[in-house]
Amino acid sequence: MRFKLGQFLWQWRIVLVVAPVIAGLVLVTRSLGLLQSLEILALDQFFQWRPQEVVDDRIVLVEVTELDIQKWGWPLDDRTLARMLQTLKDQQPSMIGLDIFRDLPVGEGYDELVKVFETTPNLIGIRKVVPSQGGAVVNPPPTLSKLGQVGANDIVIDLDGRVRRLVLGLEDKDQQQITSLGAELALRFLASQGVRPEMIDPDRRRMQLGKSQFMPLDTNDGGYVNVDVGGYQLLSNFRNIRAGFRSITLTDVLERRFPEPLRDRIVLIGMTAESAGDVFLTPYSQVSYAPILFSGVSIHAEVTSQIISAALDGRNPMQFWPDWAEMSLIITAAFLGACLSWSLHAEHVALKHKNFVVLSTPVLTLATAALLSVAIVGAGYVAFWQGWWIPVMAPVLALSATSLAMVGYAAQLSDKMRQTFGRYLTNEVATELLETREGLKLGGEKCKVTVLISDLRGFSAISERVKPETAVKIINQYLEVMIDIVNQYKGILNEVVGDGLFIFFGAPIQRDDDAQRAIACAIAMQLAMKNINAELAKLDLPALAMGIGLHTGDVLAGNIGSERRAKYTIIGSNVNLASRIEAYSVGGQILASQATIKDAGAIVRVDQYLQVQLKGFAETFKLYELGGIGGQFNLCLPKDEDVLVQLHQVIPIQWMLLEGKHVTNEKLQGQIVQLSPISAVIRSHQPVELLANIKFNLETNNKKASGLGDVYAKIVQQSPHQPRTFQVRFTSVPPEVGALFYYLCEAAKQSSAKQSSVKQSSAKPDLDPPAYDAPPIQPE
Repeated sequence: MRFKLGQFLWQWRIVLVVAPVIAGLVLVTRSLGLLQSLEILALDQFFQWRPQEVVDDRIVLVEVTELDIQKWGWPLDDRTLARMLQTLKDQQPSMIGLDIFRDLPVGEGYDELVKVFETTPNLIGIRKVVPSQGGAVVNPPPTLSKLGQVGANDIVIDLDGRVRRLVLGLEDKDQQQITSLGAELALRFLASQGVRPEMIDPDRRRMQLGKSQFMPLDTNDGGYVNVDVGGYQLLSNFRNIRAGFRSITLTDVLERRFPEPLRDRIVLIGMTAESAGDVFLTPYSQVSYAPILFSGVSIHAEVTSQIISAALDGRNPMQFWPDWAEMSLIITAAFLGACLSWSLHAEHVALKHKNFVVLSTPVLTLATAALLSVAIVGAGYVAFWQGWWIPVMAPVLALSATSLAMVGYAAQLSDKMRQTFGRYLTNEVATELLETREGLKLGGEKCKVTVLISDLRGFSAISERVKPETAVKIINQYLEVMIDIVNQYKGILNEVVGDGLFIFFGAPIQRDDDAQRAIACAIAMQLAMKNINAELAKLDLPALAMGIGLHTGDVLAGNIGSERRAKYTIIGSNVNLASRIEAYSVGGQILASQATIKDAGAIVRVDQYLQVQLKGFAETFKLYELGGIGGQFNLCLPKDEDVLVQLHQVIPIQWMLLEGKHVTNEKLQGQIVQLSPISAVIRSHQPVELLANIKFNLETNNKKASGLGDVYAKIVQQSPHQPRTFQVRFTSVPPEVGALFYYLCEAAKQSSAKQSSVKQSSAKPDLDPPAYDAPPIQPE
């Protein structure tokens, strides 16, 4: 259990790091108010999405329009205002709200206006409590102030100039509680219905009013952050303002034209003419060249309507989640985005249409994150419809940020994987394997490839002479050079076995020039050995040599293994055949099968060929030694000038036959009769097969030869008439032996030059014509 938990935590460690960090950053960003504007914009959008509701018919507006001003003048004189109020009073409305300042007499008829004020107990006037930018306030009508029939007409405006909050009450400069005009009208109307407010939580100012509870807006409720919530404010629900309240004009009232009775209704009188300046922006005022403006009297009517609807109809004011719930939502969204992205990356999900990738994993992850973001916004909208303002932009930001972070991390991880694969594959092939579903699917397909097998000769002897760290450094330098060459020619380095390389061309992407690129890669690899050996010479180490075998044929290519562990590779008899061909090569040599030569075409330079019986195959094969390739590659290997000299004194040796990597127990005797720095002619008491591998050491009393190491060689020529005499090509020579051979060759050359009677040995050994001397034959 503990192991499984540890394994799970390790697999999901990036999620456990990214999600909390981003959630914390979003929480800090929100606490600083940097997301407030986005949350408010989302709230406005919710208002605009909400279907239009039935307007509250308990409220009627008396509007003073531009036409009214032109007809009756402005400000209205006291006689005209008194006449209007008396006409409305005669209609027996439940309440009358006068949203027109009247702190001083205007024109004639002041006594008439005072008389109407004194005889209309359901009339509420206004005053301005909060000073304007100039510091001025507006006093209420004196008569109504004495009667206690005054409300504040102050309106709260957000930083972006829009009205979203409604004021129920506020304090004046004398710390007196003043009820707003809309709230005063609503409370007096409800009192006439027998509904009165009851304070149930004085500390939080929570009160019960009819069927609903009211609690003032807090400084961080909803999407607000550190907002000024002085007085008693509510977030407006704007039920009626979009469609507009029922209304009549001032002229209609004065001329007694009433489309419908006003009895028992609440009437609010106010300016709607834009020239009066009593107009405001709301969430319905979309950003445009000429945004829609709403009158102040309609906003006061909203206050009245929302309070009455809450108390009588049970329509609660807008509500908010507690801080801990909003924080939990943000953290949950962050973990949801991280888990989603990581799980999709881990499963390497992709939408498919037949064999074509329609949507890659990163795009699918971001698309799914976008859908989840839409779902969060949709859930917020449904909650808004039910009377809750739940911030949605912060969780959307958390989800999007974690998704992007995880996609970025996955891309970085894939890039690292691609770089790792790049040591063995080309970038093109790595992309094919990593970014397509077929690339990672188990199974394979039959395809034609060219296989290149190489083996390093002499490295084992060097590794025995140096420290392990130095040996690793040497092999890594060798592999780095070879891998760069393989990538250059778009090959796949499938495996590194010790100092051997297994490379193929033609899968998973097949090209017409696979065989040509394989040959060019082999020649480039052999040419690169010069620089590698130059570096070894600086370390006073012997040179290395590499043998290469090439073969072209059909194989099974694909992901081989299990669901838990698989590898992209190729299998089949043609892979084994390429390995057998490499075994017949000597250092610096490239041997290719007839199939490879045929696929490559006439641009290949074949130096020699030999016919061999490969182990495990019934038929004989022609193997071609390659010396170069033309065309766009234009590469060639220098021809070795191997001059054998006749030794005046033979060198006795003891040699053993190698079977694979193993040495046979039988020790045989022989003599070196001809010698060059890279090859020798040996006369033995026992015949040996062509292309066999042997190991020998020198047996002599010469002090220079005593205690020298083993020499490895391959038999490259043999006379059918003299089977006990054969030519070998050295594959690994200890430095001391190499120096001795060089000394003996130079001494033999000098001695031959002095003795004109002794004919100098030619480049060809004293053997019957070998198979290598046959003219190259192009495959049919």
